[in-house]
Amino acid sequence: MTTLGVLHPGSMGAAVAAEARRSGAEVLWCPAGRSASSKERAARYGLTPVQTLSEMVDRADIILSLCPPAVAEDVALEVAACSYAGIYVDGNAVSPATMTNVSAIAQRSGATAVDGSVIGSPPSESKSPRFYLSGPADAVRPVAQLFEGSTVQARLLSGGIGQASALKLSYSSYQKASRVLAAVAYALASDYGVEAELVDIAEGRTNSYLAETSYFPKVAARSWRWGPEMKEAAQALEGAGLPADLADAAASVMGRWAGLKDTSPNLARVLEELHEGADVEPS
Repeated sequence: MTTLGVLHPGSMGAAVAAEARRSGAEVLWCPAGRSASSKERAARYGLTPVQTLSEMVDRADIILSLCPPAVAEDVALEVAACSYAGIYVDGNAVSPATMTNVSAIAQRSGATAVDGSVIGSPPSESKSPRFYLSGPADAVRPVAQLFEGSTVQARLLSGGIGQASALKLSYSSYQKASRVLAAVAYALASDYGVEAELVDIAEGRTNSYLAETSYFPKVAARSWRWGPEMKEAAQALEGAGLPADLADAAASVMGRWAGLKDTSPNLARVLEELHEGADVEPS
């Protein structure tokens, strides 16, 4: 039996870890310092608690990091400080440059890093996300085997560290920035009382985010995590010599929603937060 340690089981991490468990792996997690909601998720998915990170490091063959991208390197440092020498999978939405840093951190303690990216919604009976993996073949294969027969589709990429991260940010820089732009456009239309007409136009198009106004509150509530991801996307774009302005702007807009972290705001509250308290009246 392969033993997998997961850091830290949020809505995506817990669901992905549960698929590995259903495929036969023992899945460990460390509840120390985690929220009540994290503990509830871990219990619901049957994850095995350990007392300390050191205990996880001692027992795990593979460790999977699924955390906010802003702390990906810090989490890698914590694991390396425990002298982990197994397979370390960074499944976070980070730039190839950040992933290279994480790989170097893992190597300090003798671990082998695998670059991973989850694209799609958390796995369920109706949803089957793809888990792209790149890195050394002898490390990538056992990670992919964790999800054989599960709803998580493990897909291997050639080219080594950085490939999975580049794919994730190539997709999310469009998908998330487009959601933000749609919300800002709707907010402008709402200020002038023409939001219904805007949505009517969008509904006449194919797959327009402008027509999905019910999704704006979800974007706002997740912006505490998506904003740093857009910063990573901007870094990746800059590293490739491409314009990073739109990714940076999306991150800036998400910053206005920072106070809505893990809430369920209504559309009116989301639009109000976009204005950031500015007393600007449409002319």
